[in-house]
Parts: sequence; structure tokens; C-alpha cells
Amino acid sequence: MKIHAYAAKEQGAKLEKITYNLPEIGKEEVDIKVHYCGICHSDLSMINNDWGMSQYPLVPGHEVVGEVIGFGTEVKGLKIGDKVGLGWYSASCMHCNQCLDGKQHLCGSAEATIVGRHGGFADAVRGHWSWVTPLPEGLDMAKAGPLFCGGITVFNPIVLSGVQPTDKVGVIGVGGLGHMAIKFLKAWGCEVIAFSSNPNKKEEILKMGAHSVIDSTKPEALESIAGSLNFILNTTNVSLDWNSFLTTLAPQGKLHTVGAVLEPMAIPAFSLIMGEKSVGGSPLGSIALTRKMLEFCVRHDIYPTVEEFKMDDVNKAIEHLEAGKARFRLVLKA
Repeated sequence: MKIHAYAAKEQGAKLEKITYNLPEIGKEEVDIKVHYCGICHSDLSMINNDWGMSQYPLVPGHEVVGEVIGFGTEVKGLKIGDKVGLGWYSASCMHCNQCLDGKQHLCGSAEATIVGRHGGFADAVRGHWSWVTPLPEGLDMAKAGPLFCGGITVFNPIVLSGVQPTDKVGVIGVGGLGHMAIKFLKAWGCEVIAFSSNPNKKEEILKMGAHSVIDSTKPEALESIAGSLNFILNTTNVSLDWNSFLTTLAPQGKLHTVGAVLEPMAIPAFSLIMGEKSVGGSPLGSIALTRKMLEFCVRHDIYPTVEEFKMDDVNKAIEHLEAGKARFRLVLKA
């Protein structure tokens, strides 16, 4: 099958139109016609080879929603025309301990949709049937793409950390990830404190569901909530004064990061020891949890705030993201 796509032909390059042929479909593989594909900051990182694992030409795109147009002979539970989504992972081994334990996102040989294969800035994309997730009835396809990366990335820590509806929680950074975390945690029943360095966002953040906004650049503001938070989710990818945030945690509170902070995080041992506090992190989430997240979104009418671009305007959309102007996720319409 001939595919038309947009690819970076070298590190940091603008995307150009390319065509390629997909090989004969594997027994357990599914082909998806792309209707929408989100643009994630991880796509930028891959285009720029920030993580040292990009291969060119690189077709980005790992927040795909579309419909099944083909599948192999051993695919389970899918049929032609089914509306589905595909995120960062497109396959895992299905026989290691992590896969058998329902934690396929922790599989040591999991295959990423845009690492060593072509992604969703294209007519179609291919994945293993297990990672091709059926969309629940009533889900808005035009806004669903970012849920398959950013959405599950911030939903997983809520479940993993055992966050309770009675908890008081904090979200560091109100961008593509953080704004979804606020919406999830509000619907979860929590009192949500948003940490932001941009006072101009305050009213917008409150409308998302945050109960209050703390200026993270002011030490006195952090001191005013010392010892009160049960859980903090960091969604930023920059180095911060982590100890200041640890002091806002209640005893046995947890600081969890999903932001890809490249520098080592300075965590004073005594800030953890004296209050039995902990620090953790996680990537996306399992196949089953992704399905639960989508059902949660339909039940509570939760969607990322998106701006839509045509697929042909992909470079304009990427420039918009690079300039920090995205409010708050970008979606390409095929």
C-alpha cells in the first residue's frame, strides 16, 4: 500500500511530502486510515533528535485517531471501519513479565510508533492489534488524539499513586500535559492547586477546574501551603527548585514527574526522610488503563483544549508549537 506522508529528512528539518510503500501486513497488524493526529512536544524532540534515537526520514505523529482499513489473519476484536486510536506505543512483545502482568507500556522491547517506523502524519499508520484501541461510543474524534499520549501520561500517575477523591493535589506547569491533569483531577474529586509562573493564565486555569493558582516563582506563595498536598504532578521539562515543592507535601506525600527533565533532579534526602515522602515517575500507561481513561473522558466530558490545523499546514502548526503559542494541544486534520 502506497502511503503519502510528511517527513523530516534530516535533523531539525522542516517536514516535506514523501511517499513510501508499506510491506505486506503482518498476521497481527492493523492498518489505520488517519482522520486526525495530534502534534506532541515529543514529535519536536524526535524531529530534532533530542533523545539520540531518531532515524530519518522521520514521519512524526503518535496521537492517531482514525478507522481500521486492513488487518492480518490473527487480529483480535477489530473489524473494517472500527474507529480506533494509536499512541506512543505500537507494539510490545506480549510474553515478558511486564506484558503478562498488564503493564505493556513497561515492556523492554516495546516498539514506539515513531521510532524506527513511520508515524501518523500520513494517510495511514500501522500497529499491533493490541495497541490499536477502539474508541468508546460518543468520543469526539476531533479532540481525542492527544488523549493517546498526553492524556494517558497524566492519567496513569493518578491511578499509580492511589490518589483519593479527598486528596489535595498540585499540578506543576499548565501546558499541553498540565491542563489535562487539572481536568482529570477535578473530575476525580480532588482539590486542585495549579502551580504556574504566568499570572496571565490565572483565570483560564481556574476555568479548567483548578481551585486555586499558586505563583511558583514566589517562595512565600509556596510557603503558604507548606505540608498540605498529598500529591504533586510535575508536567514541566525544566529544572526547578524541587525542594520548595517537596515542602508543600503533607507527610507521605508524593512528587511524581512525567515531564522529561533532562538534568538530574536535585532532591535533598532529608526532605524525603522526615515526612516519609517519595518521588516517582512514569511513562504513558497500559492498554487496559488507556481504555479506562477514554471511558472516564466520555463519562465526564473531558477533552484536551485543542487548536486544529489541516495536515497540509503541518509546518505552520509545528512553528506555532515551537513558539510556545499552542493553547493547549494541536491536532492535524487529514
